[in-house]
Amino acid sequence: MLHVLSQSMVIARSRRRRGNHKPRFYYINMSYTKKQVENKLYDVMDPELYMSIMDLGLVYEVTVTDRKVHILMTLTTLGCPLFDTIQEEIEAKLEKIGVQPEDIQIQLTFDPPWSMDRMTERAKAMLGI
Repeated sequence: MLHVLSQSMVIARSRRRRGNHKPRFYYINMSYTKKQVENKLYDVMDPELYMSIMDLGLVYEVTVTDRKVHILMTLTTLGCPLFDTIQEEIEAKLEKIGVQPEDIQIQLTFDPPWSMDRMTERAKAMLGI
């Protein structure tokens, strides 16, 4: 059973166990920060290069407002056919911190176009650049 205490906190009541008449309560945090979202995006891998989309510099900006997440990002090439795969992985990873897929907006841009200059030092080292 869930009870909403506020927009950012929900209380979950566990079922009673035999012989235990005291219900247990668990607090579930329903809010997340920009930093938590960015950290989870490091777990999203580019399907071709097998590197984090954050390390590759594909994510330009992350905004979190009212439990909504907006991600401004690009792809390595204009006609990249793998965006759906990346989007599904973004949704799956962010769901682990409580972000619902319907609360995620991913905006693609190609201005400025992606370049290797946007990559982190770690990504450059992995590619031998």
